[in-house]
Amino acid sequence: MLALQSFLRRPRRAHFQHRDVSLAFLLAFLTAFAAGCKSKSAPQPEHAASSPSAQPTVTSPSAVVSSAATRPAGPVSFIDATAQAGIRFQHHSGAFGKKYLPETMGSGVCVIDYDNDGWQDIFFVNSMDWPGHATAKSYAALYHNNHDGTFTDVTRQAGFAIEMYGLGCAVGDYDNDGFDDLYITAIGGSHLFRNLHSGKFADVTAKVGLADSGFPTGAVWFDYDNDGKLDLFVAHYAEWTLQADQFCSLDGKHKSYCTPEAYKGESSRLFHNLGNGRFEDATKRAGLYDPSGKSLSTALIDYDGDGWLDLFVTNDTQANKLYHNNHNGTFSESGFAAGVAFSDAGKARAGMGTDAGDYDNSGRSGLVIGNFTDESMALYHNDGSGLFTENASISGIGAASAQSLTFGCFFFDYDLDGRLDIFAANGHVADDIAVVRPNLHYAEPPLLFRNLGGGKFEDVSAKTGAVLRQPMVARGAAYLDFDNDGDLDLVVTTNNGAARLLRNDNGNRNAVLRMKLIGSRSNRDAIGAKVTVTTETGSRQTVMVKSGSSYLSQSELPLTFGFGKPGAVKAVNIEIAWPSGRKESVSHVAVDQFVTIEEGKGITSTRPIQFAPSSAGKPSTP
Repeated sequence: MLALQSFLRRPRRAHFQHRDVSLAFLLAFLTAFAAGCKSKSAPQPEHAASSPSAQPTVTSPSAVVSSAATRPAGPVSFIDATAQAGIRFQHHSGAFGKKYLPETMGSGVCVIDYDNDGWQDIFFVNSMDWPGHATAKSYAALYHNNHDGTFTDVTRQAGFAIEMYGLGCAVGDYDNDGFDDLYITAIGGSHLFRNLHSGKFADVTAKVGLADSGFPTGAVWFDYDNDGKLDLFVAHYAEWTLQADQFCSLDGKHKSYCTPEAYKGESSRLFHNLGNGRFEDATKRAGLYDPSGKSLSTALIDYDGDGWLDLFVTNDTQANKLYHNNHNGTFSESGFAAGVAFSDAGKARAGMGTDAGDYDNSGRSGLVIGNFTDESMALYHNDGSGLFTENASISGIGAASAQSLTFGCFFFDYDLDGRLDIFAANGHVADDIAVVRPNLHYAEPPLLFRNLGGGKFEDVSAKTGAVLRQPMVARGAAYLDFDNDGDLDLVVTTNNGAARLLRNDNGNRNAVLRMKLIGSRSNRDAIGAKVTVTTETGSRQTVMVKSGSSYLSQSELPLTFGFGKPGAVKAVNIEIAWPSGRKESVSHVAVDQFVTIEEGKGITSTRPIQFAPSSAGKPSTP
């Protein structure tokens, strides 16, 4: 815009002295500069792409001019934006001294664009007081994104002012109506809230047949039979009730929180979507009934690349499970054979959170797992032969995480260099752990590992903002681009404490492409779709649309691809393997934009990434 204004402010006689400047040239000049100015203005509504293709396998080239806005500079850091953004959520565990097992679990957080405005909203799960010890009402919280770096609490008007002892959540469009719905796991009865398209949700749990009692934990939406409808897998923990609560002690005198070894396990459950607005319990028929498990989290992974989603499930003090999809509505447990059931020493660990991701850009997803103190996090490399190798110690994350108790963890590219990094949310389960282990603390700082390539990671927690050096009793965690500036921010829940929104500053100094997929024959959310992006130099990144992962939480559904220094990559080719089996490609897509791709139609809308700060402003230092 400044260049255009300078051009227009020149003395008029100077223009007429250059008779060789034709009217056509002048018009072209003004048009080009006007387009540049438009890209720097406030975010524009999505517009239709100029040449989307409806070819079944290959779309026509669709290069789009990217934003010319000035990029930020300086080191990448995370800033605590919680108060500035208007997030005031406080988790309430109901603890009053009895030290009941569920009080250690904390709660999850889910990212959901519930009104389809292109801005990610945030849902926090909450728990409640125990019977006979009521203090005050406590509800989950839905925060609507105001498009300016702030949020508004819309819990009551959305229909979530309902008390429950909630734990986890999962986002998915189970009825394929174009609006994401929300499932909440809760002790004594989970809940499915259907999105009514008007900013309101309705509890349809009983109506659809999703009643699920016991001790449910993490949940994941996925289409296990590839019929275009989302099914639901719900992890379960232990056979615990108030009446069956056990007495455990660290010092032999005072009650402490018990480990899960004091209780029998409880089988997870699989609910099959019948397509008529109802679900059926398919757990036993699918071969997933297993009361020995004490499951917490689930990661979607197609570990053998056959186009059918498998399940990796972490278990606390029990063997982890890898359920291979047999393509016929059943699963086979292959965790032991694949090498992910136990540690290298052959012992079961206390698996908490987990995620799957192609962290070495091999085209195959590996696994990261959060474990108990002294067990270190686990990092499993997918060897491509149905086997995994535990590489935590040689990768650099093993020793750095040995004294942490990790709950939420996931892969994400925080610095947009094209390699998946790792975030870990930490916090102990015993508030009195220092009594027997003075070197340990209830609150622990999170960990951020930067991917250096070659299977190596560097702990950069101390270099990326003061907030990452602050101890928390963290539990759930998710990533999202809440300010639509192209880089990935973090949201973290704490047990019986305040949530944190951590804004990523300067991650978008590097080139980026963000993408939303919409299924037609596949499920509407395109969960399970695998996207491979290839640059002009031949480098490749593969990412899958997924729900679940982390711990009791879910990150945003849109995908993010980073490409390093601006200018090195200007356009990429995109290949999509949809859950329906359809394969499509889009060529010469410019970076530094957000694109929407619909199955069978190609790119249907684009918008440039806005690198400038939102109207709420961004501090320049942590």
